[in-house]
This record gives sequence, structure tokens and C-alpha cells, in this order.
Amino acid sequence: MFELLLAHPDGVPLAVLAEEVGVPIDELREDLLAFYTADPLESDRMLGLWRPPVIEFLGSDGDPEVEPGEAEIVRAVNERPTEELGVEYVDASELALVHTAAVALHDVERDPDLAAAIDVLTETMVGAPAGQPEPPAWNEPLRPLQVAQRDRHAVKIVYSRTWQHGVSARVIHPYRLVQTRRGWEVDAGPPDSAGRLRTYLLSGIREVESLEQPFELPDDLPAMLDAQRATTTVRMVVPHGSRWAADMYAETVTVLRADEDDAELELELLPPLADRVGMLLLAAGSGAFVLEPADLADAGAVLAEELLMHHSVSH
Repeated sequence: MFELLLAHPDGVPLAVLAEEVGVPIDELREDLLAFYTADPLESDRMLGLWRPPVIEFLGSDGDPEVEPGEAEIVRAVNERPTEELGVEYVDASELALVHTAAVALHDVERDPDLAAAIDVLTETMVGAPAGQPEPPAWNEPLRPLQVAQRDRHAVKIVYSRTWQHGVSARVIHPYRLVQTRRGWEVDAGPPDSAGRLRTYLLSGIREVESLEQPFELPDDLPAMLDAQRATTTVRMVVPHGSRWAADMYAETVTVLRADEDDAELELELLPPLADRVGMLLLAAGSGAFVLEPADLADAGAVLAEELLMHHSVSH
């Protein structure tokens, strides 16, 4: 069907197309509408992927404003329409993101169909099925934190700090567990003197001990949790090979422009903003830079200097 459409850049009447491919016109229309409306943009935006436009529906007079279900003509608007079909056509870095998301979901919902899909993804990437994936070791704190959140009991953790150096031990009240691209995170209290919560990555928790100490939920907890996950918009340009860094450090990624070399992205980032942008810039390499806000343009250089000073003193 796509070959026929590409041979007719002005479009093909559905009746003619149905006759050429040998199916009833109603069946063809149903299949085309299913393909057209299976919009992956929301899930793709979460993973940093992008789906190009492929087909367009037209009225009998070429009107592009006609409803797809009432269209009489269909036209291809992409010279390589099959590139979005199936994982074989997905860039390796994007395929790795899909695989990571699938494994993360399997950590929470053990499902044989999902496990089989992960096997297919793994075989596509490395040529051999993986077998049923096991939860990674850094997710070990997940279960005790889930129990503590449900029963409202405090836990004691030993934590490798993300944005500062060193390891600390502290007692936390797990209010909410969130699964992000970085893995599982816990938004926890008790609130500090300014009413702020703290967020801990489960991958940074070295030890977790459940305590008998109960805790009460703050009255304004929903507002506190919303504030904890409030993001700031940052516009950046990154090379295509470094898109993974944006997907790692941003909550959402929107592609504003893309060419052969790089992409302009709109990112929603959590605090600490300067540190997060700095890590993103260092991970993405010299071809990445900040467009807005301008005061974050040097975040990568500032963080690099801080790291250099720290490790120079440490060694």
C-alpha cells in the first residue's frame, strides 16, 4: 500500500487503493484509521522519541480539513513511511530507552507477555533473548519502602547523596514512591523548617531499616508533593548521539527542531536546576549548549570545576 502511495504523490482514492491491494474498502479504511489514530506521541514524549507524519486524508476535492473517517483520498507525506514500523527501524539509543522502560515496568508488574516482549527487544539489540528479567539490585529498597509507605512507619536509610559529596544516615517518612527515567525515587519527610520535602533515589540507598516509629501525613501534603515535583522549562541543543542525557535528567522532553546533526529540545527539569543542567551538559558533551534561561549557559563549566576541585583535594 505504501509503495502505491509513494508512486502517486498527489494521493490515491480509497476505492482505487482498496482494489489495488485486494481488500474491501471498509476494511482498508478501518486499517488506515487505526494506523493514523494510534498516536504514540504522548508515550514517545516520555521516552524522548518522535514519530514523523506518514499519511494524510483528503476530501474528494483535495480538501485537507476533511475528517479522516469521511475522506475519499489518502496521500503519503513521508518518503520513508515504513521507518516507524517495528523496532527494527528504531535508532539503537531509542530502542535502549524502550527496553529500559519495559524492564522497569516488569519490576513492578511481573507479566509473562511483557517478559516475552522484553525478550524480543533484547534479541533485536544483542542477537539473543535475555530470559525473564530479574529486578536489579538497586531496586532492593523498593519493597520495604512500599510497606513503610502503606503502614506509615518511618525507615532509616544510609544514602549516597546525589548533588553533594559523601554518605549520610537519616530517618525518613516515605510519603510517595515515583518511577522516573532515573529509576525509583521516594519523596519523603519529615518536612524541614521551610516546609520542604526531600527526594531520594533508590539507587543511592545503601541500606534500609524499617522502624516501629509511626508518622502522620501533613495536612498540606498534596501541595507539598506538587511543589517537590515542580519543574522549570529549559531549552537546549544537543547532538543526536547525546539525546539519552536529556532523557535521563529531564522529566519530559519535547523536540522543537531537529536536523542532521542535533536537536533543539524543550526540557522540564526538577531542582536543583543548575546542578541538573550541569550534569546534563557534561554528559552530552561539547556539542550541547543552553539556549534559555541564559544564566544556565555556564552550568556545565561550573560543575566541572567543582568536581575537579573536589577530586583534586580527595586524591
